[in-house]
Amino acid sequence: MIARLGVENLALRRGGRLLFSGLGFTLEAGSAAALVGRNGAGKTSLLRAIAGLVLPEAGQIGFGDLAAEDARAEHIHLAGHQDGQKPARTAWEELDFWTRWAGGSPQAARAAAERLDLTRLLELEVRRLSAGQRRRLSLARLLAAPRSLWLLDEPLSPLDADWRARFGDLMAEHLAGGGLIVAAVHDPLPVPALAVEIAS
Repeated sequence: MIARLGVENLALRRGGRLLFSGLGFTLEAGSAAALVGRNGAGKTSLLRAIAGLVLPEAGQIGFGDLAAEDARAEHIHLAGHQDGQKPARTAWEELDFWTRWAGGSPQAARAAAERLDLTRLLELEVRRLSAGQRRRLSLARLLAAPRSLWLLDEPLSPLDADWRARFGDLMAEHLAGGGLIVAAVHDPLPVPALAVEIAS
């Protein structure tokens, strides 16, 4: 597990434009951070940098005692704003694929689907799901293949009030078990979180 996330003096550039520099924060196991800032400030790019998909201009990202490559390969979930699901696949095919890719089992995927009230939707093609249902399908792999660090990009945006509260409960459970969460948000997270402002 990742016991600590450390971001030190980080600078990111995208498309030749410096997004931000000198950014730093630390999270210990059981805590969350909410990335806040205007659109285009670099919140999503920071999540991608932590996941190893964007190379920093400067600074360091550390994962406690774990090597970065091991942490990223085995202990991180990145749930992007775009879900990346194939519209022609069934919901089950998508959930099963992403669960297996992250090291989970079909049994765990079924249990996660039940927890997120997706069981009755699993035989439907993804294109037939609502935006909220697709988001729940995307989030189900967090439960189906547990990993300690959740990187979430606007996870609550398509969810209704009831599901925002219910996903808040799942986030609280993850933190109570020693997990960590870093989320890019426009609305407050439903769990206590360190506010990290992204500004150029």
